[in-house]
Amino acid sequence: MKNTNPSYTLDEATKKIESYCAYQDRCHKEVTQKLKDMGMIPIAINEIISHLIQENYLNEERFAKSYARGKFNIKKWGKKRITNELKQRDISKYNINTALKEIDEEDYINTLDLLVEKRIEAVKEKNAQKKRKKIADYLLYRGWESHLIYERITTIIQ
Repeated sequence: MKNTNPSYTLDEATKKIESYCAYQDRCHKEVTQKLKDMGMIPIAINEIISHLIQENYLNEERFAKSYARGKFNIKKWGKKRITNELKQRDISKYNINTALKEIDEEDYINTLDLLVEKRIEAVKEKNAQKKRKKIADYLLYRGWESHLIYERITTIIQ
């Protein structure tokens, strides 16, 4: 079986990865995987990654902040889901905590209230207990904290 992957020189790979990182914030894990997929050897990967960090193409804190903001604002994810997704990308606890501070507490609660209201309209269940469970399950899946969910749901659905 013939190898169909093109081989890259260090300069070519560096340029390709620079544009990959410039297009969108990336984490170290994504960049490392991309370089491995390009067929780069570990020594070259380390050299390219250190170059990207020095040139500020790669910044874990910046990545974590933009990831948290984006997932909250666009996908309406809760802090637990954002935290878990960042952990899967090997982001440090410090950077995760810094990223979560990007989410305004008032916006967070308002977004949760909005999601609860929308979900109440969407769920056609007549039994109040089953309705609360369906809404809670939906919000738990999206990574919202259980104490906040139950606090909101019990005040709205009697």
